[in-house]
Formats: sequence, structure tokens, C-alpha cells
Amino acid sequence: MEAIDLSSFSQSPLPSPRRPNPPFRNRPRSFVPPSGSKSRRLEPLRAMGHVGETTSKETKLWGGRFEESVTEKVEKFTESISFDKLLYKHDIMGSKAHAAMLAKQGLITESDRDSILLGLDAIEKQIEAGEFIWRTDREDVHMNIEAALTDMIGEPAKKLHTARSRNDQVATDFRLWCRDAIDTIIAKIKHLQTSLVMLALRNEALIVPGYTHLQRAQPVLLPHVLLTYVEQLERDVGRYIDCRERLNFCPLGACALAGTGLPIDRFMTANALEFTAPMRNSIDAVSDRDFVLEFSFANSTTAIHLSRLGEEWVLWASEEFGFITPSDSVSTGSSIMPQKKNPDPMELVRGKSARVIGNLVTLLTLCKGLTLAYNRDFQEDKEPMFDSVKTIAGMLDVSSEFAQNVAFNHDRISKTLPAGHLDATTLADYLVKKGMPFRSSHDVVGRLVAVCVSRGCELQRLNLEEMKAVSDVFEEDVYEFLGVENSVRKFSSYGSTGSACVAEQLGYWIQKLQIITSTA
Repeated sequence: MEAIDLSSFSQSPLPSPRRPNPPFRNRPRSFVPPSGSKSRRLEPLRAMGHVGETTSKETKLWGGRFEESVTEKVEKFTESISFDKLLYKHDIMGSKAHAAMLAKQGLITESDRDSILLGLDAIEKQIEAGEFIWRTDREDVHMNIEAALTDMIGEPAKKLHTARSRNDQVATDFRLWCRDAIDTIIAKIKHLQTSLVMLALRNEALIVPGYTHLQRAQPVLLPHVLLTYVEQLERDVGRYIDCRERLNFCPLGACALAGTGLPIDRFMTANALEFTAPMRNSIDAVSDRDFVLEFSFANSTTAIHLSRLGEEWVLWASEEFGFITPSDSVSTGSSIMPQKKNPDPMELVRGKSARVIGNLVTLLTLCKGLTLAYNRDFQEDKEPMFDSVKTIAGMLDVSSEFAQNVAFNHDRISKTLPAGHLDATTLADYLVKKGMPFRSSHDVVGRLVAVCVSRGCELQRLNLEEMKAVSDVFEEDVYEFLGVENSVRKFSSYGSTGSACVAEQLGYWIQKLQIITSTA
């Protein structure tokens, strides 16, 4: 599965793997400027003076009742265009849907609608070509686009904000953006899951020590360990899907908070933007940020899972463990120690989880004391979310890269397996199968381990007479339960590390992720 490129994430919104912009019918093949307008042709914005340095501030679109303009410091402090321009594509999508609805309801003419749609198309092209100047005095992405549209087509653009507020507009834009971000993250998780399953298949029979309390506990198959992370990531996918389902309701038409007396059709705009339905309560529509909190929580949980994976691999790459050797392509060196080869990407995966978790705390704190309905505080929900998504996307990408470029040191691992009496629990199970109560079998094996510790040997090196000295239940068949290979073969419960069980798990994920394992 090919990863989705987010290298330009900070400049453009996440690509949607689901759909193009919603279609709008009855678009004219060519644009006819309204009569009486001299500079409304769809020429490059630079020719109309839109692109270039701004020499003076213009009157705010909301400035009718104000006699003074805001100070430079207030304007700089309150602007959001420096970061919310990331929403431009979704803002244009929402405006197109809104314009089509207004025309259908007779609130604007079809000619006005066509001028608006073509103007928005032109602005989107200018933005994507890097030829659009984002003006701080126009505050945010919504006002920048609306003002540019007004510069371009004149009066029809002034009708676009009919039955709409920036409150419901930004809530709609942000839901659209989060929806696309979730789709992209899910695709990246699937890519990482595939990388982990492929790594498991390359090391299908490798036995490694399993740990509890970071102490050697029982032998497990490496694929069983790797599939643990695949399972965790699948739960993450479920959380993202649930979040997407809950956020997929449309605020557009709620206006500032109370709705409108104009005859709009909110179901039409919701359908055009592929929302499930309009939000039922107009106050809730503009004041709800649960979808941001839930999305951020899902990101934080994924970040924790990736951090745990990173910690394990950093530990395994150490000289003390020596379980894995990352390739040079996913390692870094030291500026002073020439021998060093560091698994830095996974260290950063571990470290960047702190940013994602911190963003969740920021958003929770932001929302905790706000009254209904909309408050300007909500402007501060964008940057933590943008950063969280960008960070998670990078963590998933580099984890996939690492999984594809790491080798397990079979010989080193095999030589260390005898340490720790990993087959002790299997030996206790042997006694249970002979009819001994488990607590008694636990005590017997513990005494045998003490003998081994005193002699510096393994359980399988004890002879039958030595075992019988502790319990006469032991028979010759005990050696079928000793040693890590025998121990692993004895596991048979559903979901266990037994070879047959792990093979079944691998088969499940190969089918679910549609992994092609055969080669031509």
C-alpha cells in the first residue's frame, strides 16, 4: 500500500481519498460578466491588482457600525489567516454548496450563482498556483476568499453570505477538513499494519523472549509480538471511524447561533457536502467542538501506541539486546562518536507523542469553560489540531519506513533464549495435565528453578531423577515440554503464541489488509 504524501501538509489541506469537490449542475460553459462591471473578467488576479503588496487597510466586511479601524497590534493578535488558510479548499467547497442552495431557493439568481461558482474556481486555481496573496487585514480564510471574490465579480459576491455566518462557516470547514484528515490517517495506519505483517512473515518462525515487568517471562513467536501492534492500530482505526461518523453532520445554515428566517434548505447543502444530515440544533452547530476533542483523543491514543512501538525497537536495537539492526537508510550517526548508529527515527516517534498528547490537553482546556454559543476562543482549536494531524501522519510514515528497513538478528536472539527459564510455566502446565493442582505445580517448578539457579543450568538439563526428587509425578515425557521450541509448540489456546494460532492470526490479517504474499 502506497503511503499518502503529506510533505506539503502545512501549505495545503489533506487530499481526500473519497471524492472530488461536489458537482454542481447548470454551470455555464463560459463566464459572462454582469453588465456595467468593468473589471470583473476572470483574468489572473495580479492583473486586477489583487496580488501584490497591500498599501492600505480596507474597510472590514463587518465594519458598518465602526468608526475606527482596529490597531495594528489588535489586528496582528486576532488574525488567523496565518494558519487557517489551510482550510481554503473546504471553505470553497462549502461556499459552492451554499451558493447552489441559495439559487435553488430563489434567494439569489442563477446568474449570480454562476458568477460565484466560476469566481470561486478561479480563486482556488490562484491559491493552488501560489499566486494568491493572503491579507492579514482580511483576518481569516473566509474573509480573504469572500473579499477576493468581491474584487473579482462585484455585487454577486456580496450575496454569498446570505443566511450564513462565519460561525457556521468555520464549523463546516473544520468538519470537512477533519473528515479528510481522518481518511488520510486511516490509510497511513493500514500502510503501517501492512508493513508490520510483512515483517512478521519474513520472520515467521523466530522465537523471542516475551517480557513482563521488563523481565524475561515466556517464549513467544516474533509475529505474535508484531501482531500486537497491528491489533492496537486496528482499534485506533475503529476510533477514527467512530469519530468520523459522529462529526459528519453539517452546521451550515445555523448562521451565528439562532438559524435564519430566510427559506434555506439545509438538507440540500448537507447532501452536496456529503454530510449525513444537518445538525439538529443551531446553537449546538456553532458551539460544538466535541469532534475536535474526539479526533485529538484518537490521535493521542495512536501516538501512545506508536511511542510504545518506538520504545521497544529502540531497546531492541541497543547493544545489550541486539535483537534488531536497522538499515543505514533509517539510522543516524553521532557528530563526535564515529562508531555510533542510532535508531533516531523511532526515538523521535517516541518523543513526538508528547506533542500530540499536549495538543489534546490544550484543546480540552480551551473548551472547558466556554459559554454557549460561539466564542472567539474557538479560533485556537485549529493550530493544535493541524499540528496533531501533521505529527501523527509523520509518525505513521516513519514507523512504516523503519519496519521495512530493519533486520532481526536470529543467531543473537537464539543464543540468548536459554536465559531466564522461559519454559517454566509450560513445565507447570505439564504437571497440571498430570493431575496436580496448579498452585502445587507452581511451587514444584519454582523449587526446580532454584536448583537450576544454584547450578547455573537450564530446566531441560536436569535429569529425571533430580526432578523426581522434588515430585514423583515427573515422567520421561516431561522433556517434550522443556526448551523454548517445545514450549511454544504446546501453546494452543485461542489467540496464544502457538505456531498454529499465530499462523491463523497472520492469515486473518493477510486477508483483511489484502496483502499479496506470493511472488511471480
